[in-house]
This record gives sequence, C-alpha cells and structure tokens, in this order.
Amino acid sequence: MQFMGYKRPDGKVGIRNHVLILPTCACASETCRIVASEVKGTINLINNSGCAEVKGNEEMTQRILIGSAANPNVYGVIVIGLGCENVPHAKLKAGIEKVTNKPIVSFGIQDEGGTLRTIEKATRVARQMVADASLVKREPTDISYLMMGIECGGSDATSGFGANPTVGNLSDLLVEAGASTVMSETIEFVGAEHILARRGATKEIHDKIIQICRDYEAHLAAAGQDCRTGQPTPGNKDGGLSTIEEKSLGCIYKGGTKPIVEVVMEGVIPTKKGAIVMDSPGYDIASVTAMVAGGCQVVVFTTGRGTPTGNAIAPVLKVTANRTTFNNMIDNMDIDLSAVTEGEVSIETAAKDMLEELLRVCDGKITKAEAFGFSDVAIDRICRFI
Repeated sequence: MQFMGYKRPDGKVGIRNHVLILPTCACASETCRIVASEVKGTINLINNSGCAEVKGNEEMTQRILIGSAANPNVYGVIVIGLGCENVPHAKLKAGIEKVTNKPIVSFGIQDEGGTLRTIEKATRVARQMVADASLVKREPTDISYLMMGIECGGSDATSGFGANPTVGNLSDLLVEAGASTVMSETIEFVGAEHILARRGATKEIHDKIIQICRDYEAHLAAAGQDCRTGQPTPGNKDGGLSTIEEKSLGCIYKGGTKPIVEVVMEGVIPTKKGAIVMDSPGYDIASVTAMVAGGCQVVVFTTGRGTPTGNAIAPVLKVTANRTTFNNMIDNMDIDLSAVTEGEVSIETAAKDMLEELLRVCDGKITKAEAFGFSDVAIDRICRFI
C-alpha cells in the first residue's frame, strides 16, 4: 500500500508541503499572521503561550512548538520571536534543529527594530522558501511512513456504535499494512482503561495505560477538581451518553484492536510503529495539536454532534455516523457513516471505503476544514500563568 508524499531530508515523508511561520510567544503571533497573509504557500500558528511560564508549562510549549516544526508536512520554518520571552527565537530554532534538518530561519522583533522591519525580512525569506518548496514533488511512498491521529469530539450515541468502531477498523487496517496510528485523550479512557490496557503489547505498557489514567485523576484532585464534573459534557448527555464509563467504552473503540506498542507523553514523537497511545487531555483541539506535534500527518476526527475543527499543519477528516449531523453540517463533515448506524453497511466495508478516502487526502485531496483555512491550536497547561 502506498501514498504520494513529499520526502524530507530527515527521512520522513509529508502529505502537505507547507512553509510554517512559527511564533515563539503570543507577542509574535500577530507578526507571524501578517507574514503568512503576504505569502501564498505559508501557514502560521497562533501561540498564546511562550512567556511568563512555570517550568512545566514552558516544557509543554517548547515540545509542541518544536514538534509542530518537525512535522513531516512542513517543508521549512521561519521562527519569529519578540526577544525577551522565556525561550527566544534563536534558542527555539536550535531546539528544532536537534530533531530535524529541514530549512529553518529565525528573527527577533526587538532585534530587527520592530514589526515592519521583521515582516519585511521574514516575508522575503518566506517567498524564497516557498519557491524552494515548490520544487519538491510527490513520490510514491510506502504506507509505513504514515502516522494517523485518531480523535473524537462532540460525541453522541452514534459515535460509540457507528463512527468509532469503523475508525477502529480503519486503524487496524493501517497497522496491518505497516502504518502507525495514535489515539489520545487519556481522561476519556477512565472507566474503561482496564479494557484498553489489555491491548498492551507488554505488561509494562498495560501498567502504563492504567497509570496515566490514575495520574490524570490525581492531578485534578490535587487542584480540588473531579473530571466527572465536566464529563460527559452537556452535548454528550443530549446525545445519549449518560456516564463517563459509557463515554469511555465508546471512545476506546476508535483505537482498534491491535496491540499497543508504545505510550508517549503529550506532543512526543513516537519511537515505534504500530498502535500508539498518547497521554493527552480530553479537550479535542489540544489533543489534535499534540498529535500533530507528535508527527501525525493526518487526523481522523469522529463526532456525533458535529464540529468544524481543523489544523493548519495536518488535514483533519471529520467523520460522523449521525445522518442528521452530516446533513446539518455538510460544510464541515467529510465522511458520512450513517449507513453503519442504520445497518445498511458493515463496519468492515465502511472502513475499507474510508481507507480509500484517507489515501485520497494523503495524495492531496483537500478536507472541508482545509478549504476553510481553519487553524485550531491549543497548548495544554500544567497550571496557570505566573
């Protein structure tokens, strides 16, 4: 099985060919946005963090920024910082260069003498980098170079018995073919973590899945909080999910049945191929952001209630098994699995059809969120700003 990808000098393969304008901190985000608006072929991220951070938050921010830059869908990176933030532009650039050898240039707004001068210099570099990127052509690539993120949000009853099992079957098909899949949202394993843990390829992985769930609840408890006050959400309840256990039982379906070969921290690039679990929050945008930072070139996102979520770096396919939702939000939904819910098509058949659509997206087909230009970003926080 193959897809048409862009080969990178670090040995990875992308399905998109972006030039990323990356802000070190919130103070540089608007400058990055303006640069990206001036040069076709570039994308930018909005970073609301990057300064006045406790050490845990700083480490999280840097992991997400470095991983985003290293994502195979990015040809090259222009880092823009302010100059007095925790991790200035030159230091972030050096961090990125430790994990990838793609083209990287950086600027500091204070160093360059203000916003206009920074925009002028960065725009010139961006135009040349886009021109260089345009010379890279898609090539046939083995499916083993693909890593798919798996996400859910706005779930309802159809997610648990329609969309999620079908995506789980898709995950199995990809793993069997040599690709990797990443499932996140630790808090949505709670109540069913013992079932998910049985898929651990080793006892160590089994125990780690149990432990990340315990740690997440303990982290909330230390702040006087309980995950059950926010889970299930009001939308989940309106959609027929009554308890966190019921929601989790449906959630873990989307990861398939193959042995889990690795459990990684939020935003960390996996070291193994196969079915992978990422320890991340239940907030879907933060989890998508983390999986893309972990190297996922594409994300499949199941929803029952509907969501417009997209990501600038990686295409996000929105999948629903609720016919009403698909018709009501047709401008946002990519795949209709309501035939599974209504018993017209088997999960196995629907998964094979979805695989064909996924490969079309890998080969360049634009998703609904990409057509809108959506760029949802959320970096998880250990605690509040200082």
